[in-house]
Amino acid sequence: MLTVHLRVNDAATGRPTPVRLRVSGPDGTNHAPLGRFADFPHGVNEDVGGGLRIGREAWFTIDGACEIPLPAGVPLRVQATKGPEYHALDTTVTLGAGQMALRFAVERWHDRRADGWVSGDARCHFLPPHAALLDAAAEDLDVVNLLAMVQPYPSIDGTAYRTVSHITAFSGQLPALEADGRSVVVNTLNTHPALGSVGLLHSHRPVFPLTFGGEDPDDWGVCDWCDQCHRKRGLTVWVEAFQRHAGLVGGEALVAAILGMIDAIEVTGGLRSAVLAWVYRVWTAGFPIPLVGASGKDNNRTPLGALRTYAKPETPGYKGWVEAVRGGRSFVTAGPLLTFVVDGGRAHVTARSLTRFERVELVADGVVIAADIAKQSGPEYSGELETIVDRFGWVAARCLPTGGAGFAHTPPIRLGASAGAADAAAHLRTLVAATCEWAETAGRYANPKRKEALLDRCARASDSLTSRV
Repeated sequence: MLTVHLRVNDAATGRPTPVRLRVSGPDGTNHAPLGRFADFPHGVNEDVGGGLRIGREAWFTIDGACEIPLPAGVPLRVQATKGPEYHALDTTVTLGAGQMALRFAVERWHDRRADGWVSGDARCHFLPPHAALLDAAAEDLDVVNLLAMVQPYPSIDGTAYRTVSHITAFSGQLPALEADGRSVVVNTLNTHPALGSVGLLHSHRPVFPLTFGGEDPDDWGVCDWCDQCHRKRGLTVWVEAFQRHAGLVGGEALVAAILGMIDAIEVTGGLRSAVLAWVYRVWTAGFPIPLVGASGKDNNRTPLGALRTYAKPETPGYKGWVEAVRGGRSFVTAGPLLTFVVDGGRAHVTARSLTRFERVELVADGVVIAADIAKQSGPEYSGELETIVDRFGWVAARCLPTGGAGFAHTPPIRLGASAGAADAAAHLRTLVAATCEWAETAGRYANPKRKEALLDRCARASDSLTSRV
């Protein structure tokens, strides 16, 4: 084995650039850089960051260069990736006797930064901030939201202690770490086992308790979390929206959305079509809450930025990204880059990607009104649409994936009242009613006033929906 100095440059600058790297032998053997190991843990909260396991493949995040032991005289496959705006490197080399260096380059295919776009991952967990910053550079992400959360941690004494990962690194409205225009900001994920979860971004301080319910009384509320976060213009993100939690779909998080306390609805790489159907009902009922994309990374099987948010800030820095998401000047993507404009009653959308996608669509009031099959030209896939949309309540653009990749979606652009508002509101009212019933029959309150507070919020949300019928 030879210890080889391997470097990957940015083709435009000729300087080393962080990438996600894999070097493998003809039999698929993974070769690890010095300081890393080809076998590494990949469970939840197990040494997260720096490595990625995809099937049998082991990938490593490097800062642009590494030393790596490699065999001579056999073909070696060298792969490197750097997010959706760079061409992936995939080449084969054979080391000669005594060869001690390998040099490669990755080339940018598109530069959204030049057009004012900033990319971010809205939620990840358990990465040390320094690992998150390196992964961000390797995935070409500008902003990483690292959210501290309560997590049981098994000890060798047999006790599963409740811990809060990286709460001591909480940075709120400022980066905990930043370098080369990229930043890692530490905030919190606040959860209830039935009523829902919210990511509190750009919060001026941690909002406690981080959890309630379960073994503890239900004497708090998702709306309380949102209120506290909003005191200093924090961003409240509904996490795992419309997933069934302890029998509830929606819970108090939906109530908060209807009452104007939720700023964005998160979508992740595990997005289900049923979730989109509920999101479309929210929009059709008259609540055009923007989407925000997140990897939800909490292990070494999920890439940081697997689903990300491109936002177009009006001011620089983390606050600018947050306000662009709040204002819907954004789109979420697992690869395709969307351009979406509505002007004079006509909508125009283009989609370009190095990742294969099936088609680009225009969705209005929850119904697909136009579609274009993706076309391939060289390594690029693209689609384009233009159609009249002036008779609809809202319109959004999306890309449908081929397999697990190629999804993208814009927030809605509201044009007026949707014809299906009454029906959508009626569907949402059933979920609010279920939350009200939960409070009456399943909630455990040490303070009866907390139960009454949730029932009052449910009543106000139901009244708001009734006014749309």
